[in-house]
Amino acid sequence: MGTEQAPIEAPASRRPTGRRTYASTARRALARISGFLATLTERPVSLYAAAVLRIGYGLLYLGFLLREFPYRDEIWGPGSAWTPELAKQLFDQTGWASLLTLSESRAYFELCYVLALVVAALFMLGWRTRAVSVLFAVMVASFHARSIFMTDGGDNLILLMALYLVFTACGRRWSLDARRARLRAASSPAGQGVAAQVGLAGVAGPVGLVAQLRDARTVLTAVMHNCAMFVIAAQVCFLYGSAGLFKVQGGTWGNGTALHYVLNLDLFRPWPALSLLADEHAVLLAVVGYLTVLIQVAFPFVLFGRLKYPVLTLLFGMHLGIAVMLGLPLFSGAMIVADAVFLPDRFFRALARLWRRAARRTGIWRPEPRQGPEAVAVPPQAQPGRLATRT
Repeated sequence: MGTEQAPIEAPASRRPTGRRTYASTARRALARISGFLATLTERPVSLYAAAVLRIGYGLLYLGFLLREFPYRDEIWGPGSAWTPELAKQLFDQTGWASLLTLSESRAYFELCYVLALVVAALFMLGWRTRAVSVLFAVMVASFHARSIFMTDGGDNLILLMALYLVFTACGRRWSLDARRARLRAASSPAGQGVAAQVGLAGVAGPVGLVAQLRDARTVLTAVMHNCAMFVIAAQVCFLYGSAGLFKVQGGTWGNGTALHYVLNLDLFRPWPALSLLADEHAVLLAVVGYLTVLIQVAFPFVLFGRLKYPVLTLLFGMHLGIAVMLGLPLFSGAMIVADAVFLPDRFFRALARLWRRAARRTGIWRPEPRQGPEAVAVPPQAQPGRLATRT
């Protein structure tokens, strides 16, 4: 029968194709999950951003303590209107604690203040960062809790970031710890590390146990750092999002007159003439107010695209305006430093290269000559079998 048609095999061919598509999708999903887990557990991410947070908040708090140095007794000391007894009564309700309330002696308070200055400077420089970060968080919490009603609110964010930075590896870059590690690695021959590890294995037990402990420490450090950096980023997103949503609920932000009222508050007018000059441009103030609300509400949704960089630039300008026009430099500086968590490491490496290039041209900084591989005396290394036999 020449007119008979062959049976259509389309359904049979579609079924394997669907299975292959499902299998490839599952493989891609598993590959992404495994890649995410590997990134989470194998290496700390955003090390340069963590270093910027450490330097920024250490410098901000050091400047804050130095700025308030003439008024330290009225704010935190025994002569404060918020007495230690009132602070302790508040602690009973809030659960806070402060080192400054352990004694009402003036000598003890002055010692705590000097210690806070030293700890902030060491934290900024990155000296023994693991231990100093804990001391920095304790000092910030103590001064914050001692007189919680006497500051402008910028120290609230610094307190949160100080607690989060305890769990990060913020001393791996741009720190005295990193410099010491580089010098130690450059000065010690390559063979000494192998010999030390083999000798340690012969004393402490099997080499597998030492390797497992080292791997466990590496994984724990990476997981804690990455989770803390994620929490910092989430904290900034919640801050911007909630601020924008609260502004939307206000009538003055809806009709564009919020900045007009802000510029006419005597408490936030460090430059009255400048505030009056800006207040004359009502349309511009309305546009800036609407743009502020839009940026803050949309901030958590633009972090994964190219709009992130223009938004961060606008936020940088907004915080500069707050610092100058409203006289809130600590709050603005804390927000600017917090925004650095969203910048990738390649951005900070590019900034470092530009700085070194500019410093070289101006003669401010000259790099030390590096010794090549041929200049380093490396002793001949024995074979693994022979080395194990000797030990």
